[in-house]
Amino acid sequence: MELLDLSFLKASKIQHESPQDSAITRDINRTFPAHDYFKDTGGDGQDSLYKICKAYSVYDEEIGYCQGQSFLAAVLLLHMPEEQAFSVLVKIMFAYGLRELFKQNFEDLHCKFYQLERLMQEYIPDLYNHFLDISLEAHMYASQWFLTLFTAKFPLYMVFHIIDLLLCEGISVIFNVALGLLKTSKDDLLLTDFEGALKFFRVQLPKRYRSEENAKKLMELACNMKISQKKLKKYEKEYHTMREQQAQQEDPIERFERENRRLQEANMRLEQENDDLAHELVTSKIALRKDLDNMKSLKLREVLNDLSKRHMVREQWEAEEKADALNKELLMTKQKLIDAEEEKRRLEEESAQLKEMCRRELDKAESEIKKNSSIIGDYKQICSQLSERLEKQQTANKVEIEKIRQKVDDCERCREFFNKEGRIKGISSAKEVLDEDTDEEKETLNNQLREMELELAQTKLQLVEAECKIQDLEHHLGLALNEVQAAKKTWFNRTLSSIKTATGVQGKETC
Repeated sequence: MELLDLSFLKASKIQHESPQDSAITRDINRTFPAHDYFKDTGGDGQDSLYKICKAYSVYDEEIGYCQGQSFLAAVLLLHMPEEQAFSVLVKIMFAYGLRELFKQNFEDLHCKFYQLERLMQEYIPDLYNHFLDISLEAHMYASQWFLTLFTAKFPLYMVFHIIDLLLCEGISVIFNVALGLLKTSKDDLLLTDFEGALKFFRVQLPKRYRSEENAKKLMELACNMKISQKKLKKYEKEYHTMREQQAQQEDPIERFERENRRLQEANMRLEQENDDLAHELVTSKIALRKDLDNMKSLKLREVLNDLSKRHMVREQWEAEEKADALNKELLMTKQKLIDAEEEKRRLEEESAQLKEMCRRELDKAESEIKKNSSIIGDYKQICSQLSERLEKQQTANKVEIEKIRQKVDDCERCREFFNKEGRIKGISSAKEVLDEDTDEEKETLNNQLREMELELAQTKLQLVEAECKIQDLEHHLGLALNEVQAAKKTWFNRTLSSIKTATGVQGKETC
């Protein structure tokens, strides 16, 4: 956007005074008096605002300065320097068509009122009919909406959003915001009468949107509302057609006479007001001069009261702003607290689950340890029993062998057939002995030999069985020792096989 030069304002301040200078000065003190940038009389904020308003009144001589224009300029000053703020103000007034609302006796503004009422008839018919019943017309509540772009009454954070939308979408955004305000306030407005509705628009409606949440919902509703340019053009055409019909039906002479009478009455009223103001001014000056000495303390008290009232208003405004901020912070804190409690509850549940899981795993581990300890103890007991049984069997076998050898040594006949090692002697030696004996002895010896051979065979059989048992026990002992060594590495897997082996050994011994 091309920036306009404000240097002409300095020159015009000396060469040309603005005809609306008094109105500008009066409005400057009323523009955002509670805001830190504009609250100080003669401060930087008021000085910059005065320069921009006066510059525009000099720049646009046809329109000049209009009441309420200072609010729009102040909103722009809060976002950019003086030069840029003045350029954007000129752009809004000319390119966006805001200055057209002030021309031709506010004819275009009345057209906007007609368009708004037609949109209400379409989108909010029950509220439109209620306004007809109480004779409430759009110009009675929506004038400042169009002329100041909602900057005069509503909170700044809401106004900033509206200005952004206007710069992006155009001046038709005013209809979206206006319909959003009416739609959200419909239930309250349907319960009011004429005076109550005017009071609601003047006091309660701006106060409702001090909450940023309400303002955000309003802007979302306004953005989602679709109002076509074709429909607005149609309503504009209807308005001009209606005005033309009214003009045609009215006699031009009568219209001019009526307009002339209205202007004369307005002129007389303004002259009378001027005379009254002049008389009041003279009277006030005389009374001020007379009572100057006596009223110094009273004046001082009044000034102090006025300053106190302004200070109280400013403090009240700031307190309300702080209260809104604290309420918002409280809501955020409550939400954080709820989230923290939910997180705490979730962590407690997870902790309980972990404790339960650890307890089950610990019980399972203890059970496994007890089971394994029991198996190891049983296995050791079985091995000990097998070792004792093997030692006893070996001792018994050795005793039995010694008994057999003793019996053989004690028997004279057996000594002839067995050597000292217990082995059978050769048959040839036996035959030589037999030849030397007599036949009776031979017969007797033969009989004894057969008995001895039979007894010897039985003894050999018992000896072989004893050796087999010894070998079998030695074999099982070796297996048991190997299993004990292997159990040191994988005791659990080897335990069952060891038990089976031990059980097999007992079965063989039983057999």
